[in-house]
Amino acid sequence: MGRKYRTGIFCVVYSVKPLRYLLLHRKLHWKGWEFTKGGSRAGEKPEKTVKRELKEETGLKQIAIKKFPNRGSFAYDKKAQADWKAEGFRYVLFACEVKNGKVKIDKKEHDKYRWCSYKETLALLKWPNQKSCLKIVHKSLNVK
Repeated sequence: MGRKYRTGIFCVVYSVKPLRYLLLHRKLHWKGWEFTKGGSRAGEKPEKTVKRELKEETGLKQIAIKKFPNRGSFAYDKKAQADWKAEGFRYVLFACEVKNGKVKIDKKEHDKYRWCSYKETLALLKWPNQKSCLKIVHKSLNVK
């Protein structure tokens, strides 16, 4: 196909006391649970992409944002390739602490959300890159 990959962010959103991870149920392009993610706009720094996507997809404000050195990519299916005019998506990993509150999901992309324990989150995630991102963030939180 020869098209480029879109660049953007994966953001593991969590709240503390008790520790819970926010999952969004995707309905656009594929169905399943995911973290907040999104493509960067032209000239947009990744940290700004995190803030924008968090607000667009959840309505929540961040308490803290942590950038990780971890990067990854995945190929789109044929429909998503046509929609995005790209072969796939490259991301930088972030974690974002928020207050556990009412989530206002973007109904275009998602149809529901869930606050989950680490084990529940790991079980609900479908893709290996999502699971590895969760493990990296969870380990960094020094949770016993």
